[in-house]
Amino acid sequence: MEKEYSLAPLLFVLGALLVGALLKLLLKKSKFPYTVGLFCFGLLVGVLFRYGLLPEAGLLERAVYQAGNINPDMLLYVFLPVLIFSAAYELDLHTFRKTFVNSCILAIPGVVVSMGLAALLMMGIAAVVPEFGGWNWTFALMFGALISATDPVAVVALLKELNTSKRFSTLVDGESLLNDGTGIVLFMLFFGAFSGEAPLCSSPFLEFLVVAGGGALLGYMLAVLTIFFITRLKGDEMVQNSVIILSAYLTFILAQGYLKLSGVIALVAFGLEMTYHGKLRFSPKANEFTEKFWDLASFIANTLVFIIVGIIIAVQVKLSWVSLAVTVGVYFGVNLIRTAVVFLFYPLMKRCGYGLSRREAVILSWGGLRGALGLTLALMVSATVAIPEDIRSQVLLMTAGVVALSLTVNATTIRRLLERLGLTEVPAARSFVDYSVRHRVDDAARRYFDNLMHREAFAGADWDKVRTFLPDGEKAPDISQCNEEELLHNIRMTIYGTECQLVRQLYADGTISTDSYHKLINSQERHFDSDGALPLSDRKYVFKQFEEGRFIRFVRRHAWLMRLLKRPLTRRVVMLSDLGRGFLSLQRDSQDELAALRNAGIPEAQARSIFSTLEAEVRENIERMRDCLDKLAADWPEAYSSALTSKAARMMLCNERRTVRNLTWDGVMSAKDGERCEESIDSRASRL
Repeated sequence: MEKEYSLAPLLFVLGALLVGALLKLLLKKSKFPYTVGLFCFGLLVGVLFRYGLLPEAGLLERAVYQAGNINPDMLLYVFLPVLIFSAAYELDLHTFRKTFVNSCILAIPGVVVSMGLAALLMMGIAAVVPEFGGWNWTFALMFGALISATDPVAVVALLKELNTSKRFSTLVDGESLLNDGTGIVLFMLFFGAFSGEAPLCSSPFLEFLVVAGGGALLGYMLAVLTIFFITRLKGDEMVQNSVIILSAYLTFILAQGYLKLSGVIALVAFGLEMTYHGKLRFSPKANEFTEKFWDLASFIANTLVFIIVGIIIAVQVKLSWVSLAVTVGVYFGVNLIRTAVVFLFYPLMKRCGYGLSRREAVILSWGGLRGALGLTLALMVSATVAIPEDIRSQVLLMTAGVVALSLTVNATTIRRLLERLGLTEVPAARSFVDYSVRHRVDDAARRYFDNLMHREAFAGADWDKVRTFLPDGEKAPDISQCNEEELLHNIRMTIYGTECQLVRQLYADGTISTDSYHKLINSQERHFDSDGALPLSDRKYVFKQFEEGRFIRFVRRHAWLMRLLKRPLTRRVVMLSDLGRGFLSLQRDSQDELAALRNAGIPEAQARSIFSTLEAEVRENIERMRDCLDKLAADWPEAYSSALTSKAARMMLCNERRTVRNLTWDGVMSAKDGERCEESIDSRASRL
């Protein structure tokens, strides 16, 4: 029997993953969030267990019992690092930098104010409800801290399913990741008196600075060490990801468990540094494997966490009519407090970064979900015997109630609210540009269909049946109400997006260096921020790289300095040549993209003016860059020759890599042989 019971956790994990896969499939086309479906399933299983409706003394009953009575540390140390690191690793760094101030406003003063108001609410309840008469300000502030921070697990999981703007989703994502550090620090200030953990500092303010700042510093330092180790470790993607997994968990455990710092903030810093510097130091193949691996890990962790949270609430929470009424009141109070805090700081937030509209503020208020993190802290309270039993039970009940209601009410209605507020609507000009791109795919499919019909080898095919597999013809959006400026801005945004994708492809193929990649990507950031208002020829950041400063001009006047600084100067010229050639490649592709968009159905009167402007902007870029490269070749002939040599070698290796991949794809070469060939190519490329 004992052996059978030992299999219960494995049975639970396997069953949960099966349910998760089925719900993911069934809810794919519905507007019901997948994560909420998992939570509801967990609630159902927990209720069945609680009322004895599961087979007695069986594996299933044992598995549900263990899940419902799980150690809080299991949730904190096993599942949270995966979800936090995965979210931080996927953050768009430029967008995060622009929304960082607003995220910090909500994550630091916002959580402090929320904690105070939630504590005031609890003391008000204690004054009028006899069952809650044992509450004091310490208990109230402890509860206020754990209930005030939005949960990164719940928020990040939901945002992946909603069609929100990148700027807004990054703001919500960043806030949910950062405010956890604030929430846990504030929680431990009051909980530490009962758990026996001594504070690091005498001052609460200093305590927060040490815990948050120390966590960020630790995460950054461990990320630097991890990148340093991996780049010198000549292993495959399996080894790389093993090191990343180990480092991510080590970061969280070391910060949270041993140094008493913020484990979440440490992981966020670790993930951001790995994203910004690490990705570019690893091979493209390894990066692709890493992204897929963490997507899978995040799916598994989300599935298990939301089902477990549902089971815990159903199994452990003890209800009475009075406590149920108080819990519902606390839920409404928490939402009102969230709304008050968002609009309190709204005047400041709308002036920082990308700003914040009133409609977005409404969504920000309603989308402050509570989930596994708050429940984990409540379970820690419930397991602490130094706290009176009635307080422990009430903290767990109210936290579980707020979590359950926020996941079943807020999460299920936020999509509808987004639609009602028009935050999922795509402007007509944007819709038309997107349609024009999809229309090219449809045209290509139909041309290929016509080609197949005339092939002798397919003479006996049922072409009427084959035709049913063609894409449905999409009606072009009405752009009669769009002005010329809107279309111009949206086409520019399409070109910027195309350039970004091409830059990544050029880097993945080995055509451009890491430095060139960074500079070309950075040059796109201000264009995306302008929403297409800046001309395509406004590339100050790129062309500024070719300007000679006073120091370079001074060096050129002295032959002995030229000889002394030959190596760094040569590296600079090689980088500039690489940057210039990559930029020219982008502009030639932009010309092709403009030619394709011109035939997309824009009225001729508008098309003539719009595309003549855009084509002139691209031509200006090409002419200016050619002048820059010509001057570079004339001023630095020896170094420029070295740059061309490096470029030729890189292109040769790039072509060889493409050939290997094509042969592997066609089945001429086995995957193992392809890997060995690419390892040889990477080894030779490292000499560059």
